[in-house]
Amino acid sequence: MARNLRFLVLLLSVASICEAAVFNPISDSHRSAALELFTPVDGSFKSLEETYEALRTFEVIGIDKKHEIRASTCQTVVDTLGSSSSALNDVFQALRANRILNCELNDEAFSGIVPRLKDSVNEANTLLDFYHSIGSLKLIKDQAVEVDVHLGDDADGTFRAVKALSQSDGRWRYSSSNPESSNQAAGIALETLAGVISLASQEIDQSLIDNLKKDLLKLFDGIERYDDGSCYFDEKLVDAQANEGPISASSSVVRGLTALATSSSESLNLPGDKILCLAKFFLGIGIPGTPKDLYHQIDALACLENNRVSIPLILSLPATVVSLTRKDQLKVRVNTVLGSAAPPLSVKLMQIFTSGSKDASVIVQELKFDNETNLHVLETFPKIVDIGLYTFSFEIFLHDTEDKKLYATGGRTKVPIYVTGVVNIDQAEIAIVDSDIGSVETKKKLDLSGENSIALQANHLQKLQLIFQLTTPSGHAFKPHQAFLRLSHESGVDHIFLVGSSGKKFEIILDFLGLVEKFFYLSGRYDIQLAVGDSVMENSLFKTLGHLELDLPDPPEKAARPPPQPVDPYSRYGPKAEITHIFRSPEKRPPKELSLAFSGLVLLPLLGFLGGLLALRVNFSNFPRSTVPATFAILFHAGIAAVLSLYLLFWLKLDLFTTLKVLGFLGIFLMFVGHKTLSHLASTTAKLKSA
Repeated sequence: MARNLRFLVLLLSVASICEAAVFNPISDSHRSAALELFTPVDGSFKSLEETYEALRTFEVIGIDKKHEIRASTCQTVVDTLGSSSSALNDVFQALRANRILNCELNDEAFSGIVPRLKDSVNEANTLLDFYHSIGSLKLIKDQAVEVDVHLGDDADGTFRAVKALSQSDGRWRYSSSNPESSNQAAGIALETLAGVISLASQEIDQSLIDNLKKDLLKLFDGIERYDDGSCYFDEKLVDAQANEGPISASSSVVRGLTALATSSSESLNLPGDKILCLAKFFLGIGIPGTPKDLYHQIDALACLENNRVSIPLILSLPATVVSLTRKDQLKVRVNTVLGSAAPPLSVKLMQIFTSGSKDASVIVQELKFDNETNLHVLETFPKIVDIGLYTFSFEIFLHDTEDKKLYATGGRTKVPIYVTGVVNIDQAEIAIVDSDIGSVETKKKLDLSGENSIALQANHLQKLQLIFQLTTPSGHAFKPHQAFLRLSHESGVDHIFLVGSSGKKFEIILDFLGLVEKFFYLSGRYDIQLAVGDSVMENSLFKTLGHLELDLPDPPEKAARPPPQPVDPYSRYGPKAEITHIFRSPEKRPPKELSLAFSGLVLLPLLGFLGGLLALRVNFSNFPRSTVPATFAILFHAGIAAVLSLYLLFWLKLDLFTTLKVLGFLGIFLMFVGHKTLSHLASTTAKLKSA
């Protein structure tokens, strides 16, 4: 119960304001993620497509890794472009990688594949065939200016062939045999048509361009939106692959849109707000967990950073939590999606919404621009701002008229702001009041900002009263998210009560006569604890005020019993009771000298035995003289000596089990060599008798 109460006190009660969110440009976190996700193996990636995605990501976020993979990748690029059997996709990816690496290729290397690519354009029957062949020709045009890659007079026909795959809702099909339409295919088609316009020898038929612009508007009519102001293109294919989703589809559309705007001199008439909401989507997804999604995110943001439609400006805050007590200043930053500096502009605070209220206070206050930090600073908060959760509505005003045509600000931007502070806790008192006449028997003042250790006594005919006041730094009444009083019996039974409020005053009165059943008629010591907490209250507290000796009547026969207290599942892993053991006192032993004398007496018979052998002149004539029998005889006697040595080691330091294991091996050895020795002696004796 105590753990749950602490959780209630410490939990930040975050209000759900769907229309308010903070979007930040890409940061060092994206760079760290790129280095982790795009890791070459032995100086190269698995495919040219992965190589280009890694190179493109590193190029946009400013990481120089080209020298690590240049050698192996350029060799693959040269081999791919020089082979007539290379697939169109491989040729396309090789040219994309070469655009970044600038491998050593002459115009002849590019000229050799141009006829094949033009034939592929004429023979293409799927969207991807058009995309790879036309995209390859467009890349060659950018990398080898002298090479003729123009489509000639049939550019309109190619344009119509690609346009034939479009649908009435602005989406595209991958082939005429596939009835499913796709947003990702629409982005690929837009990029392909942009390549056709760029490769055309003469202007494309204006009616075709006008129809394409209408299809583009229809495509954006089907865009999906979030409540935080971001929008995206979803992928609804039945057989969509794992890497085909909102990120890849939205990135494909952005890539195609910006390519079309670059190749065409006409305005696409797309509202800047839709470009801005797409930018918010890519910034709002955070850091993707796969290399493919990270590439789509970074590449789309790079396309939005430099485009002819509308460049989105992102309003972000370094910190959305400010303290009134510390007199923090609210700071606002305006950048492009990649963090580049914004043009000259002003930021104004237009409205302030209070949490839980739809009404807004109209505040038109311009933020001061700091040239050193490039931040817009709100030096003083409006008087209506006190500690609490608010939604600030900012608006960006561009100074230059030409910038208004180039940049998208998106109108007003709503941002959740937490204003915190130290809450004043005053006039805290606790008292024991008689129920019948209402007189105060005991009253004690409390210091809720310090330590308290009060001791109270009461019976079932009395009441417990607790009073305190909470005010904000501005002097207004403050109502926290949690205010609880807890009484904990010495048996472990807890009782929690909500402290009510009226304005600045918080008060709770516990009538013990009406609570005897809730208290299970348990008399004894109760610890008194107070918990006051809020997400914007910098001095939230959970304090023990003291204890109460409560005298309750005896329980009747059918009174409810206290619930069994939960057992901590981790208690069995705690320290166990110490086990004490008293060893038996060692028995008395004889003196060391006596033991040594006894050992000497035991060895005397052995010495006598050896002396007797010498005196009797032992006959060694039967000892085998042949090499093999003599070897077995020597090993037999050596084995006997080893057994005697083992007995000595057992006496000195070996244990019984070790001795028995070694003795077992020695016994087998002795049995073998002894059998050989005795067999030789028996054979010799038998020969002597027969002679």
